Amino acid sequence: MDRMLYVAMNGAKQNMLAQSANTNNLANVSTTGFRADFASFRSMPVFGNGHPTRAYAMAERPGVNLNPGSLSTTGNPLDIAVDGEGYIAVQAADGSEAYTRAGNLRRTAAGVLLSSSGEPVLGNGGPISLPPSNNIEISTEGTVSVMSLDANDGTLQEIDRIKLVNPLPGDLYKGNDGLLRLKDGGQSPANASVRVVSGALETSNVNVTEALVNMIELARQFELHVKMMRTADQQAEKVSSLMRLS
Repeated sequence: MDRMLYVAMNGAKQNMLAQSANTNNLANVSTTGFRADFASFRSMPVFGNGHPTRAYAMAERPGVNLNPGSLSTTGNPLDIAVDGEGYIAVQAADGSEAYTRAGNLRRTAAGVLLSSSGEPVLGNGGPISLPPSNNIEISTEGTVSVMSLDANDGTLQEIDRIKLVNPLPGDLYKGNDGLLRLKDGGQSPANASVRVVSGALETSNVNVTEALVNMIELARQFELHVKMMRTADQQAEKVSSLMRLS
């Protein structure tokens, strides 16, 4: 009975892990540029003394859904959405280069251009820093231009160009911070073919209906595992009772 109890208990635990990933997807249904996580189960043999006679389920995240979300017009000049394939390069907290589709950018008081989660946006020579200006424009190629405070003729001055990349989907993985990185730890070269739409944002690619169905299925599977644990406990009690009678 202990083996049955162990398998059922592990199944319930893995269901909770999968439910956690699914809940995280639902919680980010309104997060700009969010990429949904996949979750799947696979059987793993229980190794020990002798041959593995039991198997347990293991929940894992095999990858990320990289399908694009829909575009929403905002009119904000600091909002950009990648048109088609590609990513915006940012500098992660650990100093490494990472990639995102969240284009709701902002400027600090010092003029540094940041992503919505606070990572500096990378340009040709590192993080982009903007001078004091009255107006900011971002072209389809990612070129950032500003109108300086002392400009009287309304001309724009090119400051930098946002680094836009387009690595192969199989080369990417999603970190705990929600940013994408190259699996080999390297940096993807800038890709001149990547285009952005100014004044727009890309929505999350989470399918709400699918996520809700998964939540119900995982909850029912968890209930079955709990029922198996109760059955194992009841059978153990019956065996103990029979042993006492003998």
